[in-house]
Amino acid sequence: MAATTSFALTGGATAPRPAPQAAGRAGPLLRRLFRSPLSGAFTLALGLALIALLWPLFRWAILDAVWYAPDPAACRAADAGACWAVIAEKHRVILFGAFPYQQQWRGAVVVALWLGWALLTAPRWLPLGLRLGGWLAVFLVSLVLMRGGLLGLSAVGTDLWGGLPLTFMIFGGTVAGGLPLAVALALGRRSDWPVISFLCAAFVECVRGFPLLVVLFFAALILPLFLPPELDIDKLLRAEIGMIVFFAAYAAEAVRGGLQALPEGQEEAAKALGMRYTLRLRKVVLPQAIAVALPALFNDIIRAFKNTTFFSILGLFDVLGATKAALQDPDWVRYGMEGYLFVFLLYFLICTGLSLYGRSIERDNLRRLRRAGA
Repeated sequence: MAATTSFALTGGATAPRPAPQAAGRAGPLLRRLFRSPLSGAFTLALGLALIALLWPLFRWAILDAVWYAPDPAACRAADAGACWAVIAEKHRVILFGAFPYQQQWRGAVVVALWLGWALLTAPRWLPLGLRLGGWLAVFLVSLVLMRGGLLGLSAVGTDLWGGLPLTFMIFGGTVAGGLPLAVALALGRRSDWPVISFLCAAFVECVRGFPLLVVLFFAALILPLFLPPELDIDKLLRAEIGMIVFFAAYAAEAVRGGLQALPEGQEEAAKALGMRYTLRLRKVVLPQAIAVALPALFNDIIRAFKNTTFFSILGLFDVLGATKAALQDPDWVRYGMEGYLFVFLLYFLICTGLSLYGRSIERDNLRRLRRAGA
């Protein structure tokens, strides 16, 4: 009788981590679509059907579209497609809201700073400290440009801020203020002190039990009723605090999930080396926990960007609220669909960019863990 040979690994060796996904997917996708003559014929038939269905949309949106026309009558021609002229005519209101017309160059500089620094830091060639310091500088310069009152700039009240600069500043303030609070709440829920753990859990559950609109209304309209009359906090700042609290409550649970995924031996080994609590958090615990929680965190970050649209309900016109206001012009009101499609494209591009950035960080973390043999 022949002896059987087992190739199973003995001992407690853990399975290796999967290889990171390759950046290019076109080759594997084409091989799956044309793996046999039948599947290739089905793919071609489906492609032709899609082209036939999408061709009228392409003609309306591109070929027959009116791209520029000071008079909206040009968009009413019988063979006219989409009226993108409404974007060209109303772009200042859409992008800058009610900001004073002569000062809108300040909003343009703010948008250029945010987009420029985002593109410059996306490849992560610069050190982390320089990137974070740059974002802080961009936020402070944006604040000075929008508020004015310094360097010869005329002062502009926050009730006149609007459009894309306001959207960027709300989003940046939410993430910058919400992430540290989320980490503190997650660590507090795992505290050995029952009072701290209970308070952090009660805060998270209470905030998560209300919709964002209720939190914003409370921060913007109800909170001033409980404050002394001499303490006058700007409405934009109150609403921003509400956004930070709401974001932190959700992100705290993502960070707590990352903390729970860490083996206990990691922190115990750091303790055995004599590392203090803050040093263990900074060098051992948080880098690994945040790496685990990264997909859920970027989900919350993208949602925070989209949640900026709720500010229009409070009378603060972000880019969506400014678009709605711009389309109140009776001459252009019938082309609202083109205006909202423009805003949809704007949000889609920014949210897709955030998603791709998060995935690139995940791939880098996975490669680093594989090199470390974890």
